[in-house]
Parts: sequence; structure tokens; C-alpha cells
Amino acid sequence: MPNNRFSLFPDSPSMRQVFSLRSLRYRWRNGEPVVTSAIIVVCVALWIVEFVLNLVSRPALADLLQYGAMQPYRAAREPWMFVTSMFLHSPTSIFHILFNMLTLWCVGPFLERLMGHWPYLMLYMIAGIGGGVGMELWAAFGRDPSGWITYSYGASGALFGLFAACLVVYRKAGADMRSMLVWMAINFAMPLVVPNIAWQAHVGGFIFGGLLTLLVVDGPRALRGKSTLARTSIYGGALLLLEVIIVVICNQNNIYAMML
Repeated sequence: MPNNRFSLFPDSPSMRQVFSLRSLRYRWRNGEPVVTSAIIVVCVALWIVEFVLNLVSRPALADLLQYGAMQPYRAAREPWMFVTSMFLHSPTSIFHILFNMLTLWCVGPFLERLMGHWPYLMLYMIAGIGGGVGMELWAAFGRDPSGWITYSYGASGALFGLFAACLVVYRKAGADMRSMLVWMAINFAMPLVVPNIAWQAHVGGFIFGGLLTLLVVDGPRALRGKSTLARTSIYGGALLLLEVIIVVICNQNNIYAMML
């Protein structure tokens, strides 16, 4: 029986079709940016939770940030912070979540289609954790002891890892990198004009994301015949181990360790 209801977009899919397992499998097989979309959905959903808690229950919001945001002095004993902090954003400003998610949507789909879903997810996670490692290094070896108790959260560390990955890929392909360099320069300059931005996480994410991509693209000849997934798993595992070692070393200088 035909549906005679008026629709401004008569051929548009329903939400049930978009989120059906069949639709997800189809998009996964066709290389569509499923992982990027999922990251955006999770970040936006958590931001909505934070926004609501900020209105109705500040103590609950404080608890969420206490256990989810990156805090260098506690991170060695509560390592989930390296991951959870990637998905939290400032509940008092829409610009933090909006800018990060727009940036992710501009860069993520290209890399996800190029690398494949799982290697791309590994890159995102290694770079995001690298952002937390950058915070740890600054706390341990910087001149400001307050670095240990500085809160930070957001997808910026992971995003800068994606920027670095794009640079490696563009260089390998001999493509024009000027537009990417301009975009990166703007993002690196943000802490100079906008207060309370954790530039240390940007640098950490950039280094680890770029290093992982460089190894996958131009790593030892013995592994070049392996699939992208295999190479990313091997090099990603090695870099994750390196990140753990760095955190353990940094924590030796943790002047707030006795508070735990």
C-alpha cells in the first residue's frame, strides 16, 4: 500500500534504516567512514550528558570529569584517563565540541578510507593516548609543578595525530601540502590566542600519530609486504609500549604521588 504522506525529502532513509545492522555492514564493506561517524556520535552524546549535568547536577559533572579527564598526577594509577579524556569536551562551550568534530569530519574520512577501519582506529587511539603522554612529559620535565594537577580533555591530541598522518601521506604521494600546512598552522597557533588549551597534548598526539604513519608507510623493508592492518598492529603495539614506558618514567617525578 503506497505511503501518501508528504515528505520534503521523499527518498531519504529512515533512522531505522541508517542504524540497522544491514546498513552498517554495507557501509563497512564499502569503506565508508563508519569509525569516524561512531567517534563523533560518542563525543556528541557525552557532551550532551555533560551539558545536562552542568545544568542539573554540578557535583555529578565534577565526578564525571574527575574520573574521565586527563590528570597527569593520577594517570599512571588510573590509565583509563588516557582514553576517556579523548571523548570528553567542555560542557560550558559548544565551540570546543563543534570545532573538534568539524575538524574530525574534514580529516577522518580521508584517512579511514585510505587505511581501512581498524588501522585508522588504531592511529586515532595511539595519537590520542600520545596527547596524554605529552601532558605527562610536560608535568615531569617542565618548569611548572602545576602541570601535574592540570585537567585536560578533548579530541585535540588525536586530531593532531591525524594531521601528522595526512602530512606523511601527502609527502609520500608528492601531493601539494600547502593547504594542510595552513590548516595545521592555524590549529597550532590556537593556544596563543585562546586560553586554557593543552598544547602539550597537541604536540604529543602529532608526534605519535606521525611516527605511527611514517612506520606504516616507510617502515623496515622486512614488514612492507604485510597488510596495512598487520603493519599498523605491529607498530601500534610497539608505540603503545613506548607510551607506557614514558608514563612510568615520568611518574618517577610525580611530586603529588603521596596524595594518592
